[in-house]
Amino acid sequence: MKIAIGNDHAAVDMKREVVQHLTDRGIEVINFGTDSYESCDYPIYGKKVAHAVADGKADLGILICGTGIGISLAANKVKGIRAAVCSETYSARLTRKHNDANILAFGARVIGPGTALDLVDTFIDTPFEGGRHQRRIDMIEDPEND
Repeated sequence: MKIAIGNDHAAVDMKREVVQHLTDRGIEVINFGTDSYESCDYPIYGKKVAHAVADGKADLGILICGTGIGISLAANKVKGIRAAVCSETYSARLTRKHNDANILAFGARVIGPGTALDLVDTFIDTPFEGGRHQRRIDMIEDPEND
């Protein structure tokens, strides 16, 4: 498995912990995030990860900014991306099972590192159920529904 990760200045430390955790699990990580604490623009990193996932260069993505909201909004502008902001494992599990989310986003200023690692594991380890949920994904993806 290959995971693309991106972050802004608010999430440098948390990104490092997540990367180490993924590496310890034997998962390859592509780092698109900043390693600087200097203020930067989160949409750049959100879109880099989104394009890597949409283009098949990564299986899933993880995005971290202060809240997870802004960076996920940027990612969701890329066709084929379903980025979900989660702060607890129930949502992380269901967004994979029911929404086939391909990017997990969370906030370094909202949750602690223990919760972040639980979210990452839950998101990565939960498969999409398909079935009736696929019809809904198709409705989201179909431009005719706009």
